[in-house]
Amino acid sequence: MGGFAKNHAVIERKGPMKHLWAPWRMPYIKGEKHVGCILCSKPKDTNDEENLILYRGEAGFVMMNLYPYNNGHLMISPYQHAASLEELPDETLSALILLMKKSIIVLREAFKPNGINAGLNLGSAAGAGIDDHMHFHIVPRWGGDTNFMTVVSDVRVVPESLEETYQELKPYFN
Repeated sequence: MGGFAKNHAVIERKGPMKHLWAPWRMPYIKGEKHVGCILCSKPKDTNDEENLILYRGEAGFVMMNLYPYNNGHLMISPYQHAASLEELPDETLSALILLMKKSIIVLREAFKPNGINAGLNLGSAAGAGIDDHMHFHIVPRWGGDTNFMTVVSDVRVVPESLEETYQELKPYFN
């Protein structure tokens, strides 16, 4: 891994096996694991930058995904702990849709994507990583962003750090 900064992923072939070096993951692996629901506890903390919270509305908030599919992968979540849409009042649902709209406008202005995926996964069988607190995903997309790395190596390439993306998006939400 010589010559690479600590924030760069490197793929090396060692005999018949490929190794993906992602040294920035070690603090997560060795660090304390969060107990409880992060979508309940993170907004209670006041350190928005550390928690990747870009915007706080009355009924919900916009937060960057810690494990993004692409730069600018956002999550829109209600403050209320609810596993599904039908558990939320209509006013909260309306507020969440308006936060999605605001997030899409921000992503279009900041990153100029060719398209955007927007949706939610309800339940672990549907792919929800946090299945007991519903949240929407907004993912900017560009032509060719599913490149050979994803297709051939089952590896996602995210070209910018979370910190840089946060600093780039935050002014749009202020």
